[in-house]
Amino acid sequence: MNKKIMSEQDIRTKYITPAILAAGWDRDLQLREEVSFTKGKITVRRKTVKRGRQRRADYILYWKPNIPLAIVEAKDNNHSISDGMEQALIYAEILDIPFIFTSNGDGFAFYDKTSQGTAVQTELTLDEFPTPVMLWNKYKEHKGIKEEADKIVSQDYYYNPNNERKPRYYQCIAVNRTVEAVANGQDRVLLTMATGTGKTYTAFQIIYRLWKSRTKKRILFLADRNVLVDDPMRKDFKFFNADSNNRKMTKIKNKEVDKAYEIYFAIYQGVTGQEDFAETYKEFSSDFFDLIIVDEAVILGLN
Repeated sequence: MNKKIMSEQDIRTKYITPAILAAGWDRDLQLREEVSFTKGKITVRRKTVKRGRQRRADYILYWKPNIPLAIVEAKDNNHSISDGMEQALIYAEILDIPFIFTSNGDGFAFYDKTSQGTAVQTELTLDEFPTPVMLWNKYKEHKGIKEEADKIVSQDYYYNPNNERKPRYYQCIAVNRTVEAVANGQDRVLLTMATGTGKTYTAFQIIYRLWKSRTKKRILFLADRNVLVDDPMRKDFKFFNADSNNRKMTKIKNKEVDKAYEIYFAIYQGVTGQEDFAETYKEFSSDFFDLIIVDEAVILGLN
C-alpha cells in the first residue's frame, strides 16, 4: 500500500508501533499511546474564562510505570521523518523526558538530550529503534546512577488498581528526582509545590518507594496541626495500616512510644516541647529515623 495515502493512524499501526514492539518494549507495561498530560492552560480575562489546547503525546515509553524514558511523535508519510520534533521537544521538557523520537513511517529521527557530543539528533531505520535496556543505561549514565542505586531508582510506585489513582506528571517528576537524589547519596531535599498540587500524596509515593526498596526503614512525618497528620493517615498513607496483623504506622501521642513501628506521624510542637507530651524527641536516639519529612515546608532530612 502506498504510504503517501495512508493516515497518521495507519502509519502508527502498520509501521511505528511494530518497530517499537520489535525492539522489546512491553505493550502493556512500557508503552502508552495518546497520553494526555495537561488539560490546557486556563486564561481569565474579566468575566471570560478560557482553557487552552490540551497537550497529548502520541507515545510515551516507560522503563517502569511512571518512570518515563522516551516520547515518540508520529506524522503521516507526507511529512519528513523529523517533522514534529519541535513539538516533541516541548512535551519532553514539560515531562522531564530525555529521549525524543519522531517518525513518518520510514524510520525515526532521534534527539538525545543526554548526548555530550555533537550528534544530538540522528536518524534511525525502523529496525534500529533502541531497546528499553539501551535507553535505561543511557539514562542512568546521564543521571550518575550507579549499579547499587539501580534497585532504589527502579522501585515501582504504589498503585492500587481498585483506586486507579496515579501520580500526575509533575508529581512523578518530583518523586523521581527525589528518589534519584537519595539513591545518589544526597541527604537533604527541598520540594516546592503550590497549594492543591498534592504535596502529601507526593510525599507518600516518595516514602513508599524508599521504604519498599528498604533504603529507608524508619520514617517520621511531621506537621504543625493534628489535621495534617490524621487526614494523611486515613487517606494517602492508609496502605501502611492495611494489614492489622503487621503494624507499620502509628501516631506519636505521648512519651510512651512504641518503637516497633516503621512509619511515625507527629505534630512537631509536641515532640519539641510545646504540648503535654513535651520533649518526646528525647525518647529517640539521634539515628533512630532514616528519613524525616516536615510537611508544609516539605523538607526531607535523611540519615
